[in-house]
Amino acid sequence: MRIIADLHIHSKYARATSKALDLENLEKYARIKGVNLLGTGDFTHPKWIEEIKANLSEDGTGILKSKNSFPFVLQTEIALVYTQGGKGRRIHYLLYAPSLEVVKQINEFLLSKGRVDYDGRPIFGFSSIELVEKMHALSSEIEVIPAHAWTPWFGIFGSESGFDSLKECFQEKVKLIHSIETGMSSDPEMNWRISELDNITLTSNSDLHSFWPWRMGREANVFEMKELSYKNILAAIRERKGFTETIEVDPGYGKYHFDGHRNCKVSMSPAESGKVNKICPACRREMTIGVLNRVEQLADRKEGFTPAGAIPFKRLMPLSELIVALNGGTLYSKKNWAAYNPILEKFGNEFNALLNASEEELAKVADEKLAAAIIANREGKIEVKPGYDGVYGEPALGKVAEEKKEEIKVKQQKGLGEFF
Repeated sequence: MRIIADLHIHSKYARATSKALDLENLEKYARIKGVNLLGTGDFTHPKWIEEIKANLSEDGTGILKSKNSFPFVLQTEIALVYTQGGKGRRIHYLLYAPSLEVVKQINEFLLSKGRVDYDGRPIFGFSSIELVEKMHALSSEIEVIPAHAWTPWFGIFGSESGFDSLKECFQEKVKLIHSIETGMSSDPEMNWRISELDNITLTSNSDLHSFWPWRMGREANVFEMKELSYKNILAAIRERKGFTETIEVDPGYGKYHFDGHRNCKVSMSPAESGKVNKICPACRREMTIGVLNRVEQLADRKEGFTPAGAIPFKRLMPLSELIVALNGGTLYSKKNWAAYNPILEKFGNEFNALLNASEEELAKVADEKLAAAIIANREGKIEVKPGYDGVYGEPALGKVAEEKKEEIKVKQQKGLGEFF
């Protein structure tokens, strides 16, 4: 059984999320995308957990099912804001639970530390050490994963409030950490440069705040298992059993890949920002130091190193982003949906089109440039203008289109007829 899992999502009760972000829409757009396992998101929120209980059922496997048998894993995200080592820390964590009973115990503990009803991602003032210690005491099957580990403001390795190592953060409890979420602005290849992470499983998820296909599954985990169960998901995360690959966007697409200052529209590579002492040349204030720079600071290996047992990955941009890069306009314009929908109808879901469709099949439902972009995307040939300081990166497809035109011209000159 092949599982494409997006295990970090949110609900309509989290801040800055769509008010239509309910279980029905999550399931609908997961099927459109080709994701076949979702996190529930936000199980700490009292209204959302009631919706989970009302609409999803347990069957003893640790996986909850909708009325249409779509599977969910109990998942939430919390924020910890505290002081350790003389420095203020702001770290986000993913929590996974094997049952609603364990979720109840987690929520009772968190209620002893503060409120949970104001946001789907509540904030607490206790330490990371206490978090993993208490979760392990409640159940050895609770999984705690540092979320978007490199994000400047809320990642465990973030430049603004993070740590320089897992050991520094968790001290003697570091053995209870099995995984980190790499986040959109880094990919496994960047993380492989950190030797401390060799025995840490690198997971990838969307952290979606809306259900649209350009958010759903933009990063995901791919598992192969005989039976879908929480136990098997846990084995994949902790022991890499059946964990075949991750799906990643180009890290430049992430909002914090380069250093920069969004107010001044200044974006710089680590080498460039180093020349100006990380000071914005426009306003003379310190720039936000991005993920690439932070990896360079902590890396103890050169680029290109692959550790033994590393889980492979694919780079893949969302189809909607390719369409917009070619057509212009917005992700949700009628023109761009008109280019998206025939592909969906032909191939059943977006991942099937992006990963499996042949050029000849694509040519029947997409124009020449889009078909070429989909193939180039699959081959990792899409160039991206890097994101910075909260600004998404932008895929650049002009070169891809020109190369495809030249390829067609050459084939025609050889008498092979139209390429498609």
